[in-house]
Amino acid sequence: MPQMTVRINGYAYQIGCEQGEERHLLAMAQEVDKRVARVRALGFSGESKVLVLAALLMADELSDMVAEKLSSGTQDALIAGEKAERENRYLREQLVVLADRAEVIADAIENA
Repeated sequence: MPQMTVRINGYAYQIGCEQGEERHLLAMAQEVDKRVARVRALGFSGESKVLVLAALLMADELSDMVAEKLSSGTQDALIAGEKAERENRYLREQLVVLADRAEVIADAIENA
């Protein structure tokens, strides 16, 4: 298991990751460090507090993305449902037409 050194909030941390995940780990560490810098820019200090606020900021961003994805998925489902309803209505209408034709044919056979 590769060991990577990441820097967050000015401190170096040794973190293990799966083979091939090194770049992903470094990218995640950079994202965390960006949030930490943003929190520090707001005037907060104290390593624990800054890290907790950065984690909350990231959790809020994740929550917004999940809500947006769910909203998008719900919209897609509504569109698909409306399309299915239109198709069902068309098929019901066609079934009525076919049933009427079958009755006409049955009457013609009966009267022949």
